[in-house]
Amino acid sequence: MTLSPAWKSVRRRKLIEGDNSLKHAPVKDLPPFTIPPGAWKDRLTACILGGAVGDAWGSGYENIAVRDEKPVFYYGRLPSGAAPEWRLTDDTQLTLITADALLSTKRLQPDALAARMLEAHRRHAITGLGAATLKALTDLNMGIHWSLAGRSGEYAAGNGAAMRIATVAFWNRYSRDEIRDFCRISHRNDEAYCGALAIVLAIRLLLSDARKRERSEMLRMIAGHLPDTAVRDRLLLIAGLSEQTPIAAAARLGAGGYVVDSIPLAIFSALQAADTGFEETLRQLIACGGDTDTNASLAGQIMGTALGSPGIPAQLTERLRKVRGYHAIAATIARIGSYDAGFAAT
Repeated sequence: MTLSPAWKSVRRRKLIEGDNSLKHAPVKDLPPFTIPPGAWKDRLTACILGGAVGDAWGSGYENIAVRDEKPVFYYGRLPSGAAPEWRLTDDTQLTLITADALLSTKRLQPDALAARMLEAHRRHAITGLGAATLKALTDLNMGIHWSLAGRSGEYAAGNGAAMRIATVAFWNRYSRDEIRDFCRISHRNDEAYCGALAIVLAIRLLLSDARKRERSEMLRMIAGHLPDTAVRDRLLLIAGLSEQTPIAAAARLGAGGYVVDSIPLAIFSALQAADTGFEETLRQLIACGGDTDTNASLAGQIMGTALGSPGIPAQLTERLRKVRGYHAIAATIARIGSYDAGFAAT
């Protein structure tokens, strides 16, 4: 994944210019949820399936420039190439590793999660790894402690921690500090942590409150729970866009693997699914280019949580079942089916 240059935050610019209108709001507790066990299982299953569909669909378009053919005149028909093959990448593989670890213990510890990630890496079961996660796994393999493995500094501000964190949101018991430790296995960077926290918050808010809200309101609610970071600033910036703003317009701020670009764009896109539907939302997001597999996977996870299994078109799940590696998804879904969902609310 290629990281774009750090985006200068709205708040810092305004403070430099003497405008104190964007004061940092107090950080709030993570919103808890209470839903029936059957609904919990369906929403978690849909989160995983939605993310896998986005990952598999988007993987063939990653960092490919999208060409606008409208100004071009062709004799006869517009040429059409074959659509890229669907394939699962580290987005789904690491999400499944995290989900299986959560389902296997009463309270997951970062060393246990790191051990599971390393075991999968040794089996060559993770493909398409980003630089920060690859470095972390290399360090872990050399015996370095999980808290010291991985990347730090500006180039650790990728979306690799956020892409595997979604399922943590389905357990009320995990705190901000624990979420931060899960992220630090591979990304020792506060922006990377806040991007992951934003994904957890988006899912928690959807689980805890079924009321339909305007996209701008949801974005502000998520931002209100985040520390003062560039991720928070970007969420507030896009929250100010019109409700009719298309995904492509929001993507002009950035659609690459830099966490400040990727996470706000994925959340912004996912929150329009109630109006445009799961499939069309992914289609529009993937057409923006950039880090298409992770952006679409993140959006798919949030949309799956919001819509449940019935909201994911059957033709997409059928196509997903034919993708190499789907057996791992099926195994995790089977484990969800036998899990004591009442325990997740504690």
